[in-house]
Amino acid sequence: MSADLADAGFALAALCAAMAVAAALVYRISGLDRALSVPAAALRGAAQLAVVSLVLAAALRHLWSAVAVLLVMFAAASVTAARRSKAGSSGLWLTVALAVGITAVLTPMLASGVVPLEGVALIPIGGIVLGNAMTSTSLAAKRALDSIDQRRGEVEAALSLGLDERDSRMLVVHDVAADALLPGLDQTRTVGLVTLPGAFVGVLLASGSAVQAGAVQILVLVGLLLAQTCSVAVTMELVARGLVRR
Repeated sequence: MSADLADAGFALAALCAAMAVAAALVYRISGLDRALSVPAAALRGAAQLAVVSLVLAAALRHLWSAVAVLLVMFAAASVTAARRSKAGSSGLWLTVALAVGITAVLTPMLASGVVPLEGVALIPIGGIVLGNAMTSTSLAAKRALDSIDQRRGEVEAALSLGLDERDSRMLVVHDVAADALLPGLDQTRTVGLVTLPGAFVGVLLASGSAVQAGAVQILVLVGLLLAQTCSVAVTMELVARGLVRR
């Protein structure tokens, strides 16, 4: 059994190396960027996953350690969202948007018993929800702030007509921030037709049941839509009220 695992590991490493080299050659021939960009990213990703795997192997044994890992992930997501929004220190207010999004999803999942209160379930589900909420939050904040900068005249015109600052900003924030929800909506609309997301493939490989895989995947997708919707709604309010600004 150990020999089979060793052979499988060697084959996996060789295949990853071959694909990274192939990508580097395409980079070099087409002049996309530095040829070593893909191999460097692959090595960094492998190293990070190795460390994370060791940490998770220990964290999944206890609920408190799983919660601690999830809190670290939340902190990293908050810093990333703030940095991507280019809002400076005020971007840390986006922590509120992320907290609302992930709480809106995990609370009913855990309360209903569909997701057991165990590390082996909490970290994967929490990580998926948090990652997608982070992406939509940072995109909504960045686009909303860009819109305020580019359409400053419209905001000032609304103020001159008697609207308060929050409503004046919301006029130019609402539509562009809502665009951050489009990737999640498209993913849900095309699931099974265009893509087979990770949760579906993972359950399918583990259990072999397409029905179970489909049930888990739709649970995840609907949860992501709820998390992203809540996070983007809060983000719009934070930007419109001037708490997140440039």
